[in-house]
Amino acid sequence: MRMTALVATLVSLAVAYADPPTYADKTNLLFFQENAKLQPVKSPADWEKRRAHVLESLQLVMGKEPTFAKPPLDPKVTEEKKFQKYTRKTVTFAAGPKDNRVSAYLFVPHNLQGKTPAVLCLHPTSKELGKGVPAGLGPKYDRAYAIHLVERGYITLAPDYINSGGYQIDPYALGFASATMLGIWNHRVCVDYLQSLPEVDGANLGVIGHSLGGHNSMFVAAFEPRLKAIVSSCGFCAFPKYMKGDLKGWSHAGYMPRIKELYDAKPEKMPFDFTELTAILAPRAFLAVAPIRDHNFDLDGVKDCIASARPVYDLLGAGAQLAAVYPDAGHDFPEDGRAAAYQWFDRWLKGK
Repeated sequence: MRMTALVATLVSLAVAYADPPTYADKTNLLFFQENAKLQPVKSPADWEKRRAHVLESLQLVMGKEPTFAKPPLDPKVTEEKKFQKYTRKTVTFAAGPKDNRVSAYLFVPHNLQGKTPAVLCLHPTSKELGKGVPAGLGPKYDRAYAIHLVERGYITLAPDYINSGGYQIDPYALGFASATMLGIWNHRVCVDYLQSLPEVDGANLGVIGHSLGGHNSMFVAAFEPRLKAIVSSCGFCAFPKYMKGDLKGWSHAGYMPRIKELYDAKPEKMPFDFTELTAILAPRAFLAVAPIRDHNFDLDGVKDCIASARPVYDLLGAGAQLAAVYPDAGHDFPEDGRAAAYQWFDRWLKGK
């Protein structure tokens, strides 16, 4: 009996620590592997099996999602400034491990009436300004989405990404396998912080970002079910169409070094693709803003992701929750793209 129990335990451990199945085709998502055989996805329950495999594959590249306990938030306001329509607070709060504290700008509209939807605003690449870009402190008006949204009546929170703005830290010294996973961890703590605020409607939370913030909005949403609506501007495309299949730009210390170290920066060796990442956001509301002249993220590669995710959204009865707009612009967040994004939040967070 004891031997049987031991064998059962060892088998369960082997399953728990085994790598997820490998999928050569990352565009047709209505299949999942079970018992080393491809099975058709016929139901939401079937899809959950494939979705779990995608999440596991993400963690092969990013490192495992942390399991340590979160410390108390211990929020501190270091500066407060009133503007005509809103108040901006400079805040920090504990994320762990050790003395890791997130730095962010919190924007609260004046004259709130009841609990208010909130949007997490993730900044594009900016070592110097970081959170200051969506806060309107940079030179480009189109990136100031934390300001645009607070002026529309949303509470917004703009945190610093790793080694940007006022947040300098070594994610690898903290035990993370990538800066990306530390970003996901910190951004999930940002959701905790928003839900801790009495004026926030914790059931109606969104996330938005441009470029670096565009893919970080998708990364955090993949692991954070409390985010109800997601907008990615200039944030992604299918790996084979990113820089003609050269993924080195994703592999430096500010992203995911394993892409080069383990997978030779080649799409065909990667455990996941953005086709899958887009789909696992279902059934939540996801909008891609993909300018047709974006030099970073190929337009056809974005359309590949939307096409791959569409059958999953339809399977879950959520076809209306997936959309994309294609402004005539370069690697920017132009007026028509912003209008679509802000209306997206109005629709899914405010029910307008």
